[in-house]
Amino acid sequence: MRRRGLALGVTGGIACGKSEVGRVLRRCGVPVLDADDVAHDLMRPGRPVHRAVVRRFGRGIVTPSGAIDRAALGRIVFADAKARAALNALVHPAVRRARDRWMRDALRRHPVAAAIVPLLYETGAGDAFDAVICVAAPRREVMKRLRARGLTAAAAAQRIRAQMPLREKRRRADRTIENDGSLADLARATRRALAAMIEEETERHA
Repeated sequence: MRRRGLALGVTGGIACGKSEVGRVLRRCGVPVLDADDVAHDLMRPGRPVHRAVVRRFGRGIVTPSGAIDRAALGRIVFADAKARAALNALVHPAVRRARDRWMRDALRRHPVAAAIVPLLYETGAGDAFDAVICVAAPRREVMKRLRARGLTAAAAAQRIRAQMPLREKRRRADRTIENDGSLADLARATRRALAAMIEEETERHA
């Protein structure tokens, strides 16, 4: 049975501006969930996902406080595709269940709800949404942003390679927002994309 409302997915490349698009959507009155925030919550000490990740990757990824050291875990999984797949298998099913529950609840109260899912296509989550926005940016800008986060050029390139190529995400998405200008440009493009998808959804169900 189809749920009410428009379930919108937001994906794209690393450091392309997905979070900023989410902020614009919130200003437009759209509730937004960030799947990364859900994953971080599920990996808190005492939760089943935390225990499963520590069992798989060892106590070397645990800080003195018991939290998972994301930098240490990142160094492992971005250097090893099998380790990355193992982490995804432990975390993403729980993230998807939490995200789907959130979306059902949000669409009971709002005509549109959005979830930012960086690995939307990589984890086969495309079928969970009525429409998908891909946020893209030039590689030179992405590299600059990742370097500003403290990554070396090699580590930044490693993280880019770990995701599906941006051109493929563009091809699969219903809309692509090119984040190659100012924040004001990005906000205008986001509002236009939202309006267009709401109109298309309305026409489909008229």
